[in-house]
Amino acid sequence: MNISVPAKDIKIELKNVHKRFGKKIVLHDLSLTIPKGKSLVVIGGSGSGKSVMLKSILGIIRPEKGSIKVDGKDVTKLSTSEREKTLRKFGMLFQNAALFDSLPVWENVAFGLIQGRNMKRKDAKEIALEKLGQVGLTTEIGDLYPAELSGGMQKRVGLARAIATDPEIIFFDEPTTGLDPIMADVINDLIVNSVQKLGATALSITHDMASARKIADYIAMIYKGEIIWAGTRDEVDNSGNEYVDQFIHGRADGPIKMDVLKP
Repeated sequence: MNISVPAKDIKIELKNVHKRFGKKIVLHDLSLTIPKGKSLVVIGGSGSGKSVMLKSILGIIRPEKGSIKVDGKDVTKLSTSEREKTLRKFGMLFQNAALFDSLPVWENVAFGLIQGRNMKRKDAKEIALEKLGQVGLTTEIGDLYPAELSGGMQKRVGLARAIATDPEIIFFDEPTTGLDPIMADVINDLIVNSVQKLGATALSITHDMASARKIADYIAMIYKGEIIWAGTRDEVDNSGNEYVDQFIHGRADGPIKMDVLKP
């Protein structure tokens, strides 16, 4: 199951990607297309392979077989210098923000500019404060440390860092985890606005259907390392797939069986 778009409109393409750890198969011939300038959300339960898929695209994990193309180039076959160049196209909002506790907020946001682009600290700080403003935080926040911020504010800082380099591609790893419903919706709105402002291609992984419905153009479901359904956001409620139907409605009964120890 895949999203059908012309080849010229494809930003990222995974074909028959296979990854195992020991005897456990995590990705099983996974194929997925991400169109340019669109937001794709991959839904699925814990342990379904979402994070391993993201790490494979970024080159953190190397699959045993299959191809992963970004702008037509297979990232699994790039040299170290070529891969570093490709990674500059990416921004990422990590789960739980993953900020550096020892750095002030502005330096967290500017980290990729200073370390990855060798930008002068003064210029990087100016951009960092601008990006903080774009996610609804005042310049005064820039001099605070992550521990002084609420969870929602930390997420905003993480988003500011993700967009600081004006990336072509942004990954969102469980962007609303740990947030109350109102703050989660605030983050969803910021994601939509940030992606549209940049004209970026977005890939998100989540189990939060409210978030998926808000930020997605397309939705795909991963189950046991395979994409079992993909379509537009409006199609997900009538997917005709019993696994998707069970997941989006959060039902215990259905083909998806959780590994729960019974008393």
